[in-house]
Amino acid sequence: MLSQRDLDRLKGVKQCLIDLLIEAAKDSPYEFHIPADGGLRTAEMQNALFLKKVSKCDGYNTISEHQKGTAFDIFLLIDGKASWDKVKLTETAKHIKQVAKDKFKISLTWGGDWKTFKDLPHFQL
Repeated sequence: MLSQRDLDRLKGVKQCLIDLLIEAAKDSPYEFHIPADGGLRTAEMQNALFLKKVSKCDGYNTISEHQKGTAFDIFLLIDGKASWDKVKLTETAKHIKQVAKDKFKISLTWGGDWKTFKDLPHFQL
């Protein structure tokens, strides 16, 4: 189940994605949450991630889907600790994508499916 903190971190993200996450969290194979920078981002926030080399978008010349409110990131909570375990994130991503397709008729793009820059916590419309 998503916490109030997760929902606060999703402010500005398209409502259909928030609704999808609430639904997917109900029976996800692993508990997931939203990181501090996992929802809507300002250009400055996006640029800081770019400078850390964890994003390909600089926030100014290349706009991130996060800046448009059409993307979100997750992390898993395993044994009370934040986790980005590849196998478990992949299983959780399959679940989220299936809920999006079956219950919301939404086709999500998952960063783990990208050919070059793999971004397993990332989802976008």
